[in-house]
Amino acid sequence: MPAPAASSPPPRTHAERRAMLATMRTDTLNRIEQAVLALFSQKDFHEVSLIDVARTAHVSLQTIYKYFGSKEVLVYAMLDVMLGRLAERMLDHLQGIDDARERLRKTLWVTVDYMDKHPAVILLLFTAVPVSRHNNIGIYESAELMGAFRGVLKDGQARGVLNNTVSSKVLLDVFMGILGRVILMHIVRGERRPLIEQFDEFFNIVWRAMSVE
Repeated sequence: MPAPAASSPPPRTHAERRAMLATMRTDTLNRIEQAVLALFSQKDFHEVSLIDVARTAHVSLQTIYKYFGSKEVLVYAMLDVMLGRLAERMLDHLQGIDDARERLRKTLWVTVDYMDKHPAVILLLFTAVPVSRHNNIGIYESAELMGAFRGVLKDGQARGVLNNTVSSKVLLDVFMGILGRVILMHIVRGERRPLIEQFDEFFNIVWRAMSVE
């Protein structure tokens, strides 16, 4: 189906998309977000069309094209919104914590707790977006989330408690690799026990992989 005529081109940069989404009615944005989560967690990416999203969200196709322009950008933008909430919560929880081990522990706890409560976000991230396209999600290039993660890791390296024979980027990859695999498979297997209930043991595994102990 060809795109309907638009009065102006959709935003192209992360900043432009965020600014434009800020003008959208909150209830409209929420409906689009829920439609994206529902549709892409149940079907493969290529099986979902923009008209499917528009119908499920009860908005016009014109609105979808105006704010996003394509299915790929729609998914990137919605993940930016969802993961942005995780970033805000993480920064809030890290305030006032000075101990490097406790900062890493809190970072993992906030992330696991968020993922436990929002499994559809994880499925969307890992099944609808190739890893090579994760940089198209604005939050991945922002100081809010990645800056917070790497800040914790760099601080731990500077204090001599985290492995400093590799770069903070490698430590971030180790952290995200373990976390992403464990959470994704937890969801795929249909585990009913929340992962947060195994948090202490999980953190000990992560800590041993990254620390100098």
